[in-house]
Amino acid sequence: MKESLATRLALLAPAQLLVLAVLLVPALYLVWLSLHVSSFGLQPRFVGLANYAHILGDAYFWRALGNTAILVVIVVHVELLLGLGMALLFASGLPMRRLMLAVVLAPYAVSEVAAVVMWRYLFDPEVGHVTYALQALGLPPLDWAVSPAAGLFLVALLSVWLHLPFTFMILYAARLALPLELYEAARIDGASPWQAFRRVTLPLLVPALLIAALFRLIFAFRLFSEVWLLTGGGPARSTEVVAVYLYLEAFRYNAFGAAASTGWLMVVGSLLLAAPYLWRLSRAQKADA
Repeated sequence: MKESLATRLALLAPAQLLVLAVLLVPALYLVWLSLHVSSFGLQPRFVGLANYAHILGDAYFWRALGNTAILVVIVVHVELLLGLGMALLFASGLPMRRLMLAVVLAPYAVSEVAAVVMWRYLFDPEVGHVTYALQALGLPPLDWAVSPAAGLFLVALLSVWLHLPFTFMILYAARLALPLELYEAARIDGASPWQAFRRVTLPLLVPALLIAALFRLIFAFRLFSEVWLLTGGGPARSTEVVAVYLYLEAFRYNAFGAAASTGWLMVVGSLLLAAPYLWRLSRAQKADA
């Protein structure tokens, strides 16, 4: 028995060492770095929690955090609603389902850089096709380059378009896994389609909805590429998000300690946002047990 346990530990050791080297060691180093003032050519100097105090006292950080919260709320909930609606539509027997499934999943195969270039052209205030369409409808163009609200709206729209396939796949797979006998029983009992959705489909999809929301919440909170490539955080840092703020602290201002502090604040923020979903998910699992 001891030899068997030792053999198992020996087989697991490479994977555990890899996790230790890739995750734990850098995390501990960032904790150490966040407590020091560090930059190019300077010896790190211990300052305690001064970096955290500096970040929390910076108005740009709070603006970036507010923008991040707005984007997270919009992106996650819009994706959940659209993903759920599309999953139910596909599960109901959509014509040409295979072709439509390929169309829906196509954005997930597009790189973020290519997507931003494409969307910048489509929404160009002067020559963009979407701009022409808005003008044909008598609507003003989307001045995302000069209007912070329009810039954040376009970032949210782009993020939803890019990552909606991820949410859809989770919810669609969960919907297909539901037993058909439940819907047959609901039909025999005289339940309407809305009652079947509210009493059968939605309660059974709660765990999948929570998992999709949890993953997208964490990913959306780390949103960087869409903002950096589309608006660069401008104009005047008004569309900046926390990940862009961290990047500027590290690679524009060379304040590595402040950047490390921002990273740990992002971790804490992600955990706080994810906590209600984890609690609700644990309750759903206990109810199923």
